[in-house]
Amino acid sequence: MAELTYREAVRSAMREEMRSDSRVILMGESITGYGGSYAVTKGLVEEFGPKRVMETPIAEAGIVGFAVGAAMGGLRPVAELMTVNFALLALDQIVNSAAKFHYMFGGQWSVPLVVRTVSGFGQLGPTHSQSFEGWFASVPGLKVVMPATPADAKGLLLAAIRDPDPVIFIEHSLLYSTKGEVPEQEGLEVPIGRAAVVREGTDVTLVGYSRMLLQALHAAEVLEREDGVSCEVVDLRTLRPLDYPTVVGSVGRTHRLVLCGEDWRTGGFGANLLSEIQDRSFDDLDAPIARVAMRDIPLPYSRKLEQQLIPASQQIVDAVRRMS
Repeated sequence: MAELTYREAVRSAMREEMRSDSRVILMGESITGYGGSYAVTKGLVEEFGPKRVMETPIAEAGIVGFAVGAAMGGLRPVAELMTVNFALLALDQIVNSAAKFHYMFGGQWSVPLVVRTVSGFGQLGPTHSQSFEGWFASVPGLKVVMPATPADAKGLLLAAIRDPDPVIFIEHSLLYSTKGEVPEQEGLEVPIGRAAVVREGTDVTLVGYSRMLLQALHAAEVLEREDGVSCEVVDLRTLRPLDYPTVVGSVGRTHRLVLCGEDWRTGGFGANLLSEIQDRSFDDLDAPIARVAMRDIPLPYSRKLEQQLIPASQQIVDAVRRMS
């Protein structure tokens, strides 16, 4: 095992696939000089050249439209969008083109495209701190991935680049500097659509993804130390397709469930997940499903106000305590 940052793990996945498959190309804003807004692609243009690491104008619709055409033409494009907020400018290309062509043409065409983008906050203001993963996860034809650890970031990106379907790959801005062990074996992918039980427990299931997985793990430690509550923690990793059997199986063991996300409470991804698990696990539940989410307010720039809105481990602890 090698210890890598989340940023290094993502870069490693792209480098490995570009070395092994000449069809893989990168495109995005400022990805050649600085290495993108978060320096993830730094150094790749020096290794692979400007024909495979391509600088684009600040035009998200053009970036994704070009990538869709390249994918249909036989390449494996990885398009970087600075943040998920700017994906709004490319919704038609993502939702009406990339997600639909395989179905509309009876399986004769595929769009093996990865859209890498960034969710999260950190004094970025109301138009740069939104969480739209639930929107994309509601679209048939798209796969949506949100890894929480460096190992999963690398393994899932490898799987995404190799996948024949379009994948929305969302990285959290506050995870880039986190570190973790990553297998040194090259090409070792993590299957898309498979959740992971990252901590076993008996009293309550905590389900999270991306940054909220780390908050759930911290909450589990606090609850075990202070309350003697044993928490099982499930990392979804992939939001579409979603591994319902792993979540349902965990609820069957613990009989209580807390869903942990950074999405808005109204219409967020967790709302759909709650409905599905309620249907699938009704007879196993000994308490109503609890949900930790962001309040329905645009995120302010002020750090102190921002901290009041972003869900964290304490809200998860409080949700579990209210169940007893």
